Amino acid sequence: MTRATHRSAEEIGRTELGPRPLPPLGEPRTGRPPVTVDTVLGNGLRVIAARHGVVPMVELRLRIPFAGEDPKHPALAELLAETLLTGTERRSRVQMDTDLAAVGGDLNAVVDPERLSVYGNALATGLDTLLDVLADALTGAAYREEEITGERARLVERIAVARSQPRVIAREELQRHRYGDHPFVREVPEAEDVAAVTAEEVRALHPEAVLPRGSVLVLVGDIDPDQAVAAVERILGSWQSERSARELPPLPVVQGGDVKLVHRPGAVQSQLRFSAQALPRTDPQYPALQIANLTFGGYFSSRLVENIREDKGYTYGAHSSFEFTPGNGTLLVDADTASEVTAAALLETRYELARLALVPPTESEVESARQYAIGGLLTSTASQSGMASTLVALAVAGLSQDWLVEHPERLREVTVEQVAEAAKRFAPTSFTGVVVGDADQLADQMRLLGGVVLP
Repeated sequence: MTRATHRSAEEIGRTELGPRPLPPLGEPRTGRPPVTVDTVLGNGLRVIAARHGVVPMVELRLRIPFAGEDPKHPALAELLAETLLTGTERRSRVQMDTDLAAVGGDLNAVVDPERLSVYGNALATGLDTLLDVLADALTGAAYREEEITGERARLVERIAVARSQPRVIAREELQRHRYGDHPFVREVPEAEDVAAVTAEEVRALHPEAVLPRGSVLVLVGDIDPDQAVAAVERILGSWQSERSARELPPLPVVQGGDVKLVHRPGAVQSQLRFSAQALPRTDPQYPALQIANLTFGGYFSSRLVENIREDKGYTYGAHSSFEFTPGNGTLLVDADTASEVTAAALLETRYELARLALVPPTESEVESARQYAIGGLLTSTASQSGMASTLVALAVAGLSQDWLVEHPERLREVTVEQVAEAAKRFAPTSFTGVVVGDADQLADQMRLLGGVVLP
């Protein structure tokens, strides 16, 4: 028997006449917004219900603005989120889980400096039960002493572990560097604050902050939107308050400037984190900036990835992305590198930022990024879960579901010249940031590079 000869991917892709040509990219499909009802109930809760997909499920997303100025607010908010779904006046924790399981459902709560989010899903036929459990938590969460005590101890342990992780250290340092003492910085509460929180304090926070007015509830799935809204109004109607949920104060503009070197003794890797002011999704120039960002570092075929990952091997991954808050947008650039190549990676990142601003994307680069952006939007909203998360984000940005159709068309209309103009925002002087690593190894090379504040 003759054994088959193994051929590499490169060999398979070649012929006697040379490499096999790649087929041309096809025209991406045009997205369609789901059949949607978007309304505000009498209690001030905005409800968006959309029929999407044929899977007999419904996805739920509830966003409650949850900002707070008190330095202890993050600790209280974390414990509230951890115990919101652990029992009510009507249901024990076990009964809540049992009722949800009966309809194939699940609910979870998380919090950050901007919002309290409750998310989950259930069989479409179990929507009323899903909403009833949610309403029970929103209006009657018990925050029992034993639940607070247990979650408080676990949270203190998790905070200690998190604060030892390089990515968490780098994120906190970047936040402080670009926003000072703004409440948005306090993403991880202080362990000592958490340890001091009482059940009484959490119970007092709930009616002050868990409010319908200004909040957004999204339901997406194999549902009738009108009937879903009617169910929300009937089941969540008792969730009432005259006050509005508290939005995060506007963020200060990110100012370009020096990079800060943060000493992490003994580190064998460094975290590079940079940021610049960008644009909100509602800005007419955002589509061009989105394509410029993709070209720089927003996907695998970007310039930054080709340079410091593929060509030089300084990192396993480099990425640039947007971070959005209401009315605001910023650019984030991140990469993790070995200590011995940290300075070189910083140099090359600055080089690629400058090159994008001075040598703007070519027509082929723009077209590839355009196709990726359109395809990515269509893919991310194909599932019920993805559509629900997208509709929440659009609502917070002040955009309707029509954006799902309008934005791909805007991307198709973006010209190379518009992308070149948007790319000027990537000038190195627009960025600031931090490098977290062992300063004993990095300081001399960073000093030679300049533009780095040493510890």
